Amino acid sequence: MDMPSAQQAIASNKDAWDASARLHKDTPTWKALLGAVVNPRFSCLDPTITALLQAVGVEGKDVVQLCCNNGRESLSLFGLGARSVVGVDQSRAFLQQAEELAAVSPHCPEFIETDIHQLPERLHERFDVALVTIGVLGWMPDVALFMRHVASTLKPGGTLVMYETHPFLEVFDPRASDPLRPASAYFQREPFVLQESIVYEGLAETTGPTSYWFVHTLGSLVNGAIAAGLQIGHLQEYPHCNREELYDQYEDQPAQLPLCFTLTATKRCV
Repeated sequence: MDMPSAQQAIASNKDAWDASARLHKDTPTWKALLGAVVNPRFSCLDPTITALLQAVGVEGKDVVQLCCNNGRESLSLFGLGARSVVGVDQSRAFLQQAEELAAVSPHCPEFIETDIHQLPERLHERFDVALVTIGVLGWMPDVALFMRHVASTLKPGGTLVMYETHPFLEVFDPRASDPLRPASAYFQREPFVLQESIVYEGLAETTGPTSYWFVHTLGSLVNGAIAAGLQIGHLQEYPHCNREELYDQYEDQPAQLPLCFTLTATKRCV
């Protein structure tokens, strides 16, 4: 199969995410979210990322979440004291869900529909904190380019906060008969071609639009941040899983794997 160009992969992934949105609507999880976000202190953030955001300092700050999905994490930032929050995503269907959540929330985030590679000028150097969370990097064809766009949103002295799945986990196939046997190369550059719908939170998979999942080494991410003018302040790896339930089996192994990581990086002042 011929590999797509970066632009083709981005467009295909957008279509796949738009198709995915309906699978996460009118579910028990969605109904619970609608009920929970009415609380001014609502948060769906786990203790790891909550502690890191508190350490960086979100209170009174302007924050952008890049690739915000249905906005539940963006709304959670208000519970940590953020002054303003902007959520950015290229999926119109998921942003419609974000607006529904915001409508019953006491907070007023702004949601912007745009591809990360086409950020509007008004977002440049506007934010004290940029948040990137689970399941973002794999959709990006070029991690160094992605980091440049992330850095463009930060004021000088602003900080990127990232909480992601560890790329080493991509070596394994959780559905294989031996899920602990490496199934692909850590240094694989060609994307995985996916033919199933994008689902999470325990939902059953169905056939869906073609999408492309890229694996980036931890080194390429760090180097991309440095090249984008960001100074690494923190990099921590963890043995707990922050991905779909299918990956929980990799926790508590006799020879424990790195399953996720956090990173902070500050934009250098010119």
